[in-house]
Amino acid sequence: MALDHLDRIQRLAVLDILPVETVWERADVRLALGYWPWSLLAQPEPLPERILVAAADAIVDNALGGWGSPADLFPAEIRSAYIEALRDPDHAHAICEEYRAAASIDREHDKSDGADGKKITCPLLALWGAGGAVDTWYADEGGPLALWRDWADDVYGHAVEGGHFFPEEAPEQTAEMLGRFFADC
Repeated sequence: MALDHLDRIQRLAVLDILPVETVWERADVRLALGYWPWSLLAQPEPLPERILVAAADAIVDNALGGWGSPADLFPAEIRSAYIEALRDPDHAHAICEEYRAAASIDREHDKSDGADGKKITCPLLALWGAGGAVDTWYADEGGPLALWRDWADDVYGHAVEGGHFFPEEAPEQTAEMLGRFFADC
């Protein structure tokens, strides 16, 4: 019985992301300009922390309105909550540390796993915004599923109508896909 439970929870769902090393390995001007947090927030402190705290409203407006999702999707109270979180120096620092790790130790771990032939063995569901960066930037390489198959054995998924924040744009569709994936456990 315990093994059944363990087997049931060994599923991974990823939303509008790719493996860290895959993104950095293919980084180009599209990433630098389109998803600027990857490069800006990975910079040594205190520069990115200061920018996040000082320009929280501009950063939130750029992300919420510039990554393929309509800005009006996010009510004023949600936008305010994001801004308030970014204005907190501890939150800003934690966010930057995540990006710094993605540009350093996470890449090292991914490279090591790849060199050792390690792969994700549980079923993996990848969902991403149709027509967005993840959908279009990597089309010549077979798209997100092909890229995930370099890292996992059992990959499913497809694009969902919407931009980077497609779970907020299409919550019912996203929930249905996640529910179906986890119900198959």
